[in-house]
Amino acid sequence: MYQDYAISPELFHWQSQSTTRADSETGRRYRLGGSRVLLFVRDAAKETGGLTKPYLCLGPAEYVSHEGERPMSIVWRLRYGLPVAFFRVVRIGP
Repeated sequence: MYQDYAISPELFHWQSQSTTRADSETGRRYRLGGSRVLLFVRDAAKETGGLTKPYLCLGPAEYVSHEGERPMSIVWRLRYGLPVAFFRVVRIGP
């Protein structure tokens, strides 16, 4: 399972696919801005009752930093802050 969570309303921690290395073509594209990044997230896979939950589009994001490889853990800066109610659900900590 991916370690994806809000750090703050403007910063989001996202984990790449398990094979992505920082020096790979994909890793360089993430780090150097070679592609437009749009984040789509949800707080759970299923609704109560078993229906699939929809994703929320967080909009464009810009690379801030990363740690590790295979997978890369990337911090993205969101162009638009998270809605407060959604931030409360997907943030780390209390």
